Amino acid sequence: MKNYVGVGLSIGTLAALWTQVSVWTGLITWVGFVAWATYFAAGAGATGLSRGLLANLSGVVYGWLAVGFLGLATFPGALAVGVGVIALFMCLQAGFGPLSFIPGAFVGAASFFGTESAFWPTVMALAIGAGLGWLSGSLGARIQSGLVKQQPTAEASPG
Repeated sequence: MKNYVGVGLSIGTLAALWTQVSVWTGLITWVGFVAWATYFAAGAGATGLSRGLLANLSGVVYGWLAVGFLGLATFPGALAVGVGVIALFMCLQAGFGPLSFIPGAFVGAASFFGTESAFWPTVMALAIGAGLGWLSGSLGARIQSGLVKQQPTAEASPG
């Protein structure tokens, strides 16, 4: 049996639940999915959870700082300077282990900007999405283990 059936079943089920709950509660659905993907891209498990989520959250903070800078800076090219500086820092932070997943920081900043700078709603959806990533990975492994145990073994036919 393919080893992705269990995780596929868990992700499919949780994705449906997340979509419904996020719509009901006004949480930002797509940001949760982005964080969920970051969890797997960062390596899954405890490492993917911590590296992915911390990098996502740092990106939100950098985005927030850039918006603050743009509120003060009035010179031509201020947007380009602000984006360049936060991009630099999102890369430099990779020297610190917990923040070493550079794509996660860019995902966090992009999510913040994509929500029109909604800080707390972005943070909440990123945290929930990371948790759903971890839950789907854990449940997927359990489902897969149960499916593999149920597989009949092929016996040699008498001959």
